[in-house]
Amino acid sequence: MITLLDDDFSGLNQFLNDNSTSKIFILVDENTHEYCLPTLLANMETNVPFEIIEIEAGEEHKNIGTAVQLWEILSEFEADRKALVINLGGGVITDMGGFVASTYKRGIKFINIPTSLLAMCDASIGGKTGIDHQFLKNIIGTFAESEQVFIYPKFLKTLDFIQLRSGFAEMLKHGLIADAKHWEDLINITELSENNLEPYILRSTEIKQDVVEKDFKEQNIRKNLNFGHTVGHAIESLYLANNQLLPHGEAVALGMIIETHLSYLNQLITEETSLEIINNIRKFFPYVDISQYKEEDILALMFNDKKNTDGNINFSLIEGIGIGVFDQKVSESKLISALDFYKNLKN
Repeated sequence: MITLLDDDFSGLNQFLNDNSTSKIFILVDENTHEYCLPTLLANMETNVPFEIIEIEAGEEHKNIGTAVQLWEILSEFEADRKALVINLGGGVITDMGGFVASTYKRGIKFINIPTSLLAMCDASIGGKTGIDHQFLKNIIGTFAESEQVFIYPKFLKTLDFIQLRSGFAEMLKHGLIADAKHWEDLINITELSENNLEPYILRSTEIKQDVVEKDFKEQNIRKNLNFGHTVGHAIESLYLANNQLLPHGEAVALGMIIETHLSYLNQLITEETSLEIINNIRKFFPYVDISQYKEEDILALMFNDKKNTDGNINFSLIEGIGIGVFDQKVSESKLISALDFYKNLKN
């Protein structure tokens, strides 16, 4: 369930009062500790004892080492199966916190209070938790639903522009795979700002939640949500392997451009439609230089994607604006052609 919070956080307080909880653990990073935690604590009304747990910010810390530290902390504070974890943060915090909670003592309850646009519209919704391992994105994880997601849009004011734009990529994706009107509304935004984006957050969350409810374990239609991510995650992983960080949204935007071109090469959409989509994505997102990476390295990571089966790369593509299709086979020659297409956009 997704709840938009008013300034008094009444929805959250009602939830805390209605649930029998032994202890609360609030997971933050140093940024949400400084900018978001004071707002939460000022409005949270509960007699349940709580502890604050802080981890370092950044995708590079979403790993098994951090998970072990968090399991040990929960154990030291004698968290029992009635404990509640509150994940206050962006995608790293909601992914990590959900994973740790879903595995500690075979699963304790957790809720998400996303603080970034990416987390509000995507990462905090749908019950996917995970950590990275050996530079592979979310290769270890669980399907575990949060008890609830509480969205406080004013947290967007704490974000810098790059983070805001990163979340916008997932909103564009939701429009491309499921709602042409949502796509049109978003591409007509003249300036990316929290005020301009806030009216469209709820629709993005509804699109994702609707898909997840139909296919929680990602057996069919939920695969559409991976549009842009097969290529995007591969590039993101290569950046991580080279001790560089590429914002997730920029990787997804790159992935959507390449996978839109693949949709054209697979004769799912016309060249005109593909160029319309690509030009609109490029209006908002910078070119990402991938020339330093060998094609075989990019392809190898795609083949290692957890969505693949029987040695085939399964792509989620589009057959029109607002229409996603999944389990699309793409030949290696078309993949290389699409990567070359993207590289040539720099000129």
